[in-house]
Amino acid sequence: MFKLKCDDFLIYDEATGTYRMSDEQKVRDETERNRWKNTGWTVLKDWRLYIMLVPMLLVYFLWKYLPMYELMGCFKDPTTGDGSHVATYSWTGLRYFELLFTNETYSWEFWRAFRNTFTTAFYGLLFGFPMPIILALFFNEVKSNVVRSIMQVCVYLPKFLSTVIVTSLVLILFRGSGGGESTQSVGIVSKVFQAFGASSDAVNNGLVYTTQYYRAIYIITDLWEHAGYDSIVFFAAVIAVSPTSYEAAQIDGAGKMSQMRYVVIPSILSTVVIMLIMKIGSLLSVGYEKIYLLLGEGSNPANKDSNYEVAQVVSTLANEWSANPDQQYRALGTAAEMLNNLIGMILVIGANMIARKASDVSLY
Repeated sequence: MFKLKCDDFLIYDEATGTYRMSDEQKVRDETERNRWKNTGWTVLKDWRLYIMLVPMLLVYFLWKYLPMYELMGCFKDPTTGDGSHVATYSWTGLRYFELLFTNETYSWEFWRAFRNTFTTAFYGLLFGFPMPIILALFFNEVKSNVVRSIMQVCVYLPKFLSTVIVTSLVLILFRGSGGGESTQSVGIVSKVFQAFGASSDAVNNGLVYTTQYYRAIYIITDLWEHAGYDSIVFFAAVIAVSPTSYEAAQIDGAGKMSQMRYVVIPSILSTVVIMLIMKIGSLLSVGYEKIYLLLGEGSNPANKDSNYEVAQVVSTLANEWSANPDQQYRALGTAAEMLNNLIGMILVIGANMIARKASDVSLY
């Protein structure tokens, strides 16, 4: 048994009947012995680069990992303990998850919010994912560097506007007259919709406050805000395509559209698959900030023209439950967010498995 192990690392000299170590094995052993020393010297040599990593690590620790401790709240009873910290609560197991499935009131509210979350995110993925690819292909065909730079700056700019500014623009453009004694002017986009046959009630109340137009407005504005910035990754992949591939396609008689179809798209397919998996990973992560700002007057469910029915998502529902004085609602809000994230994780794993089997390209 010892000889078999030696044979894996040593060379047997038949003349002398002894084992000797090869030069390659000596180098490997030396490298292994000095691995941590070499790592330390590398860190000291590039210490400036590693210092730049510290803010990112702090952000991830404070905003991603540290809050995970509070997720125990969905497995504990907040009415017990001294109320100072989740660690003092008694363990209840999956009780609040069961309530989300079995209690008629909680279940109806949660699954309505989940349906709105999935529908909004799905339409955002359906229309929002291809647009950055189209923009990248379009930028690649612009020959003038000056013109392309100006166009890229124009489409990147909305990403650097705050959510408050974006929603304020939306509310101004789509606002209604307000009805009654209000002298508020109708938004210019609302006037255009009215000219093309939109109902006067919807225009007067504001298109963004109606269930009929809210979701489309949300998706279009989100696309306008993020499509340009998201095209950077795809544009980098497009310009990395070898010029010889284009020349070979031109020799075979391929036009611009054929070059995109048979040269560019297959070349960037791996990037597209990876980005699609990452998008699916955040499919159910519809934030509450923009929705709260767009809810506005429509946040009152008693209003028959309210956008509340289609605007309520899991994140806004969890916030409302967490702000409820009833301690049970706080645990339910945490459980709702946890269940939403677990479903999102399942979607990521499923998408990755499908991508790996279909195209041999996967995230992990």
